[in-house]
Amino acid sequence: MLANLTLHYGWWLLALVLIGAELMAPGFFMLWIGIAAAALGVVLIFVPQMSFGLQAVVFAVFAVISCFVYWRFVRHAIHETSDQPRLNRRAEQYIGRRFVVETAIVNGQGKARVGDSLWLVEGPDLPVGAPIEVVGVDGSTLKVKAA
Repeated sequence: MLANLTLHYGWWLLALVLIGAELMAPGFFMLWIGIAAAALGVVLIFVPQMSFGLQAVVFAVFAVISCFVYWRFVRHAIHETSDQPRLNRRAEQYIGRRFVVETAIVNGQGKARVGDSLWLVEGPDLPVGAPIEVVGVDGSTLKVKAA
């Protein structure tokens, strides 16, 4: 009986370990699984006689629900409120900027000087030195038009 009364501490310990692991390797995944473990610890305060098999099922359900809540609601809120939404998408930061063709665009492909590096560009055929404007991104290739 005593083991069942303190079983919620085990789930809270698992929650702390998972949340701590999230701090060491951020990615927002273990955080939500840790929240599910903590929620199960709270449930066990009110239903201490729950079998371990049922606890495992409830934990799995809570984990799926918490990950869904993150994926559906929290993730979008984080990206929408950022003052630099393209921070980790370097190529997208160039959309709307103008550069100069470094290697002529032939058959739709060429290169442009962006800062101190050359980027692959796709767009209309243009000669070396022509001004271009970035209108989109496909992986690490800049989609351009004549400026």
